[in-house]
Amino acid sequence: MSLLFKGGRVIDPASGVDQVQDVLVEDGLIAALGNLSGDLRADRVIDATGLVICPGLVDLSARLRAPGNEYKATLDSELLAAVAGGVTSVVCPPDTAPALDEPGLVNMLKSRASRMQLAEVLPVGALTVGLKGARLTEMAELHAAGCVAFGQGNAPLDDKLVLLRALQYASTFGFPVWLRPHEASLAPGGIAHDGEVATRLGLVPIPASAETVALSTILLLARETNAQVHLCRISCADSVNMIRRAKVDGLRVTCDIAATHVHLTDRDIGYFDSNCHLVPPLRGEADRDALRAGLADGTIDAICSDHTPVDEDAKLLPFGESEPGASGLELLLPLTLQWAVETGLPLRDALARITIEPARVLGIDAGRIELAQPANLCVFAPSQSVSVVPARFISRGHNTPFAGRELPGRVLYTVAQGRLVHQ
Repeated sequence: MSLLFKGGRVIDPASGVDQVQDVLVEDGLIAALGNLSGDLRADRVIDATGLVICPGLVDLSARLRAPGNEYKATLDSELLAAVAGGVTSVVCPPDTAPALDEPGLVNMLKSRASRMQLAEVLPVGALTVGLKGARLTEMAELHAAGCVAFGQGNAPLDDKLVLLRALQYASTFGFPVWLRPHEASLAPGGIAHDGEVATRLGLVPIPASAETVALSTILLLARETNAQVHLCRISCADSVNMIRRAKVDGLRVTCDIAATHVHLTDRDIGYFDSNCHLVPPLRGEADRDALRAGLADGTIDAICSDHTPVDEDAKLLPFGESEPGASGLELLLPLTLQWAVETGLPLRDALARITIEPARVLGIDAGRIELAQPANLCVFAPSQSVSVVPARFISRGHNTPFAGRELPGRVLYTVAQGRLVHQ
């Protein structure tokens, strides 16, 4: 099937293009760009006047709840949610049930996702067997099965010798290691940022040092091993400064931030709103502002949804007993656009954080609009707002701290590998 989008504003952060163009999709590829002839034939012609055509979004963290947690969500529901949000490439963390520590599990996940012909699923393999932090997995076999990197998800890796050996091994074979810096011993039982809100509500605190101490260790070992390290879900101002210095020093590090943390602080917990129970926790206003500044200057490479669908019963529990996480696949674009509006950032620069920059982190050929390349497109109306009504989410997870808000940017069409998968 051939598709022709007429008169849309094409924004491709990778090439710097930002102009009104036509886009022709044929045989799964971008076949033509520009002011195309009026007699050009296509199976379907879509008037894109007033719409933005950008690369399909690349999300660096979305829990699809498969395998093992299908009572919270299914692979079908979450991939449909992904394309509804304009996401065409989805990274799946390894902390599934069981963990992604066997090639057979990875093959099964990728095969199921491929048959659906929606968003591409890119698994992160488990760094240690069962994510228990004791014995390294067979990374080479997992890489051959399709893993794009190796990490622990939210599972701790307390043994620093195991971490050193993992980085040495990964560096030898050129495998990226993805780590969320968190020193669990500094925050036993912690559930909220160590600040005024946690004190007032009587919530067990998580100090910023739990992140920065772990981050310091990771950076030192990354320097020693020359490993390629991606730091997941940074949340503190001091972490931004440490990563900024590490990049200046030439360390091979990248990092991301969850879309929730671009906007919210610990004050949004209010009176024990369990939808604001997140990992890492929402931090103070100074941290939030530092994260925004780090995004704007490129210290933080990408925004991810950190999509974590949770069943309703698990969120109805008291704050400290509730399951952490927020549903975000369908809000990744609107939340990024809202950040751009609030900070005055050019739209092209904002879109880079959810297209070409995460693609560069992954080292994949995505996040761009280029002739003769696979057609992965997100077409949205910047002038139309999105009312956040959790019950209308396609995702099975209706847990979000943004319920009731109006956000800019409604996705109207998503093209994945040349197929119109959402409209």
